[in-house]
Amino acid sequence: MADKILISAEVRTEFGKGAARRARRADQIPAVIYGHGDDPRHVVLPGHQTALAVRNPNALITLDIEGDEQMVVPKDIQRDPIKPFIVHMDLLAVRKGEKIVVDVPVDVIGEPADGFEFMLDQPTVPVEADALNLPDSVSIDITDRDENALPESLVLPSGTELALTDLESPVVSIYEPQEQPLEDEDAEAAEGEESAEGEVTETGAEGDDSE
Repeated sequence: MADKILISAEVRTEFGKGAARRARRADQIPAVIYGHGDDPRHVVLPGHQTALAVRNPNALITLDIEGDEQMVVPKDIQRDPIKPFIVHMDLLAVRKGEKIVVDVPVDVIGEPADGFEFMLDQPTVPVEADALNLPDSVSIDITDRDENALPESLVLPSGTELALTDLESPVVSIYEPQEQPLEDEDAEAAEGEESAEGEVTETGAEGDDSE
């Protein structure tokens, strides 16, 4: 289940690109808290501690905002495309007993039947769960399967419901690999080249006789 982490935050009073750059130089992450119909709250978070916390993308975080505690989960994490740091975060405010929808990874268990291979088509799926008890992942068992595994085969933790609307598309595709007759294709190509060379030689010889 998601870790519960306490992080001290500060109210953000400066805005704009310059202020954001200064915050990042000070190892702080600008963030906005949304939810419950309240006005967005702008804060800055300690960079290193926050980056460690959101290695679990659905981490439950308790923010101490200058003495006011607020539980949140990450909603959107913007990362620098080159450097290893977080540029900005959107956070969703949550309450005890509230259910929210989050995307969680799919763990594939087992191997398909002999002669078959598999492809994970949906690495994550949306689930609805208690905000204070979010699952780290869901699982799907493909042991000895010779057909696709649909969402109905997902194993969900207690208190978690699948929030997927498309229940017909496979989560995991099971298929028989198609062998490529490379040797036959190479042989046919070689024969074609030999035939072409023979035609060129005969044509050339006929041309020499005519002279």
